[in-house]
Amino acid sequence: MSSSGLDISELSDNERSALETYTAVTGQEPSEALPLLRRSQWNVQIAISKFFDGEGPDPVEEARAALNNPPPPRPTRQTQNLMTDDLNARFTPTATADLAPRISTQPEDQQVYRPPFLLALLFTPFNLLYRLLCSSFRLFGALFPFLPRLFNTTASNALQGARRNTNGRRPLGPQDTAARFIREFEEEYGSNAIGFLENGYNMALERAHRELKFLLVVLLAPEHDDTNGWVRDTLLSREVTEFVSDAQNDVLVWGGNVQDSEAYQVSNSLRCTKFPFAAVVVHTPGVSSTAMSVVARIAGTTSPTEMVEKLRTAVSQHREPLERLRATRAEQQASRSLREQQDSAYERSLAIDRERARQRREAEAARQREEQEAAERRAAEEKRMQDLRAWKRWRAQRIAEEPGADAPDAVRISIRLPTGERVIRRFTPDADLEELYAFVECYDVLNEVDEKGVRGEKPDGFVHQYGFRLVSPMPRTVYEVEAGGSIREKVGRGGNLLVEPIDDESEEEEER
Repeated sequence: MSSSGLDISELSDNERSALETYTAVTGQEPSEALPLLRRSQWNVQIAISKFFDGEGPDPVEEARAALNNPPPPRPTRQTQNLMTDDLNARFTPTATADLAPRISTQPEDQQVYRPPFLLALLFTPFNLLYRLLCSSFRLFGALFPFLPRLFNTTASNALQGARRNTNGRRPLGPQDTAARFIREFEEEYGSNAIGFLENGYNMALERAHRELKFLLVVLLAPEHDDTNGWVRDTLLSREVTEFVSDAQNDVLVWGGNVQDSEAYQVSNSLRCTKFPFAAVVVHTPGVSSTAMSVVARIAGTTSPTEMVEKLRTAVSQHREPLERLRATRAEQQASRSLREQQDSAYERSLAIDRERARQRREAEAARQREEQEAAERRAAEEKRMQDLRAWKRWRAQRIAEEPGADAPDAVRISIRLPTGERVIRRFTPDADLEELYAFVECYDVLNEVDEKGVRGEKPDGFVHQYGFRLVSPMPRTVYEVEAGGSIREKVGRGGNLLVEPIDDESEEEEER
């Protein structure tokens, strides 16, 4: 029995695994680690964060967490064969995959707070003294490992977390942090032969999930003694680079420096206990539709052959579910494309039908408009004819009577009408040329006025225009009514005249 009143042998497998992980990271004794793990509801990440950040226990929050998340029931004690369990664990083809959650990183557009220049200058001596003390504590902690256990959690935080909090690296966004890691990697080890992704961890997870590929996460600690040798001899070896670069293996690589906040959070989420560290993350359809799980971990120094073998094993074990999911996605994409093509064809057919309906409506509207215009023209023509007949009756009443045969100065005019009829009439010599035009225009109603005594009035708003001209054939002379003058002046003592109708075509020809 421990000081906490709980026997380690009574812990469940998950609790024992959490205890081992916690003690391996923090270096605490199990008797000291059990109370903090119990207060953290056996959440290793929360317990490690509390240990390194120097946070004391919060009874209110822990009681609330205990109410919301009651501890799992204690499993019944049973006897196990350790050798059998170890052999089963070694030769089981598939192992339980741990989820690879997303992490909260600094937003791209978040601005880093910088104090004013005068304030920074004022506190520069204190900053230097603080860094000197932290470096001293870290040096003593490295020389005497038992010293951190003698201090409280605050001193332990200064001894063990000083490197993480005072490394002097400027916090950047995920993409800029990845670019900085690649630049430093190339400066230290040469070209980026491994092909690191130049984006954040969450974006790399999203791309691996979207493209159904394996994501190889590489976490490096530059201050670790084995980092340089492992990178040069293993990570950049021909076997590893050829395996990663092979398109058939579908491997994406993301790397990070644990001195950066994002890589440090990734190491906590992936339960990294030893550096250098690499993990294979892949989408596991059997867990959920969006789950990304850790299917292989490579911790510590390994040979290129061992690393390639672990990578090949992880890829071969999880390739079949990904192939099925790819086939399903391809079938869904084909169905989606077929539906889009059908929808597009339907939209085109609907557009053609709409265009035809629009053309029919426009044609019907044009036909109705033409019919209406034709009806208006007919109505206007009928009204014009009525007004013209009324005007003729009105004008016929005002035509001077024909002079007698004994009138010495009468002008005798022979007029050939458009119908072929020839009319001979005498006019007074001083009669205006318009009188001759009016006689020709009103010839068809003169008899009605004379015989029947029909009287007419001038129609209101009607402007009369003569639709013919009087022409002398030999030599051809046109007597325009607009020219005015008397009949004697224009025609002489007598003459033969022709009535020529005026139409638009003849007027255009004359204008030309």
